[in-house]
Amino acid sequence: MTRFSFLLVAFACLISAPLRAEEQERAPVTILVSIDGFRPDYLDRGLTPNLSRLAAEGAHGRLRPSFPTKTFPNHYAMVTGKRPDTNGIVGNAMIDPRRPAVTFSLGDAKQSLDRFWWDEAEPAWVTAEKAGVRTATMFWPGSEVAIQGVRPSDWMRFDQNISNVQRVNAVLDWLRRPADIRPAFVTLYFDTVDTAGHRHGPDSDEVNAALVEVDERIGALKAGLDALGQPARLLVVADHGMRATTDRQVIRLAELIDLPSIIAVEVGPYAAIEPAAGTDDRVAKALLKPHDHMACHRREELPAPLHYGRNPRVAAIICIAEPGWSIFAGDPPWSPNGGAHGYGNRDPQMLALFVAHGAGLTGDIGTVDNIEVYPLLMRLIGVAPLASDAAGVLAKRLR
Repeated sequence: MTRFSFLLVAFACLISAPLRAEEQERAPVTILVSIDGFRPDYLDRGLTPNLSRLAAEGAHGRLRPSFPTKTFPNHYAMVTGKRPDTNGIVGNAMIDPRRPAVTFSLGDAKQSLDRFWWDEAEPAWVTAEKAGVRTATMFWPGSEVAIQGVRPSDWMRFDQNISNVQRVNAVLDWLRRPADIRPAFVTLYFDTVDTAGHRHGPDSDEVNAALVEVDERIGALKAGLDALGQPARLLVVADHGMRATTDRQVIRLAELIDLPSIIAVEVGPYAAIEPAAGTDDRVAKALLKPHDHMACHRREELPAPLHYGRNPRVAAIICIAEPGWSIFAGDPPWSPNGGAHGYGNRDPQMLALFVAHGAGLTGDIGTVDNIEVYPLLMRLIGVAPLASDAAGVLAKRLR
């Protein structure tokens, strides 16, 4: 072989050799970001240039949360397309008739990490993993649990001490991997806006500071994606809004019924009440009559627009406070002076953020039920959605 022929062969081998992973064009990643407790009107405060830019370049709107307007039920609604009545996570706290001696709650890891509570619905990452799509979750309610025996390929145990900076860096580190172990669907969760809203109220300087900080993290995420040359479909959502509350607007159940007669499963803007054994009629007579600043219903008689009350995990009596009021059994377990969520889902201050960037949506989408996130999400991931309560109104708008 002449030297010239050898060079031709070598050049041909070079140009036909497969590119290294970092040299290949990257497949788009779908990233679902939750900013807990972020009201849509927070964007109007002029404190969130990164989020506002994403909204202006893509789509924005308002998500109507499912009732109850609480964290766990609504995060699960968005990734299953099912309202709490059908996804099984009917509250941040709940009792199942099959396990009457235990209560599911955020603070009880033994229960909240038990798949028994989560298996009534299948979240997006489980369906994706079953279809061979690699997923990673930097926090999301339920993502630590082997739901139907499946976890994300990469997941983190929730720890509030992991800073927002560390959370974003972890996502970017996952996306630096070679293509064969790089996730195609990622979740990212921030809780600091919600925490500030609870402690100080939605109109506080502390909430404004949290908005600024989280917006900076969104900017860092976008900059990191751009530096990697990583195309991304970003969906930025919230689970619910936030309303100011005060200790001057408190309804005390102890003034209506002797507390040993009830089990207060959950309290606050709404109360989930189970009568103690042998007290059903007395509790019903005390609570179901008209009251100032709250309305109580048997679960099977709740207003139809709530789409709530059919699941046996829903407490026997649900009391919903007038916006701004709080319902407590004994002494309040937290200070009413601050902010809260859990009110009816038609309360405008319970509405939640929606921003989409690079996802094929543009303009103002208006107000849509948050279960509509699910079909859109599955369309972006490229996996067929399961049957759900959603109509697919966002997915149908994709260009």
